[in-house]
Amino acid sequence: MTLPAPNPVSMLAGHILRRSGFPAAPSPRPKVSDTAETDAAAEAAKAEAWELVSAAQGGDTSAFGRLYDRYVDVVYRYVLFRLGDRDLAEDVTSETFLRALRRITSVSYQGRDVGAWFVTIARNIILDHVKSSRFRLEVVTDEVAEPNGAPIGNVGVQAVAGPEQQAISRATRAELLRCVAELGEDQRECIVLRFMQGLSVAETAAIMKRNEGAIKALQHRAVRRLAQLLPTGLR
Repeated sequence: MTLPAPNPVSMLAGHILRRSGFPAAPSPRPKVSDTAETDAAAEAAKAEAWELVSAAQGGDTSAFGRLYDRYVDVVYRYVLFRLGDRDLAEDVTSETFLRALRRITSVSYQGRDVGAWFVTIARNIILDHVKSSRFRLEVVTDEVAEPNGAPIGNVGVQAVAGPEQQAISRATRAELLRCVAELGEDQRECIVLRFMQGLSVAETAAIMKRNEGAIKALQHRAVRRLAQLLPTGLR
């Protein structure tokens, strides 16, 4: 008997709900050793990124190029989801890294991944754009995913196989993003940063310029609202 491939969007939706205490379909509990290895790998990656920052601050242009390669897709997906315009998202992403290059000597380690710094720059550019022009959010589903085909949110499942399953996955991804788009501006950004970008509470608080308690409360309200919006089959 062949089991159906896991639906990455259903897993992400369930992950969002489980993280905030809402009931969802049970999932296997990761082994302690697996969790420790994942945490160690994340810390190693964060340390390596800050080593690249230090090298770039010393004038190593190739180090900044490696930072660009590492974080350009993260920034682009964030901007694309916020703006819904691919051309504009490309422009904002380029401007983000230009500003980052100009300011590279001003950034210092504060216990969070350097990717949060890039996203903060992108967010400020977006806010300037919103203030200076007519703005309407359009959810773009085709590209709000990992470039290598992994599901949004990097929830750790392999890419689905087969055209039928891929079509279903695209449809459910669109439904999930539609529901996220119906959230209020602050709630939507909190969900995007916390669960689709995978940032910590502290990193999200720094980007949104709020304290961690406010982010936790905002996240709770956002997830409650999302739970109401999501079709039963995605919970």
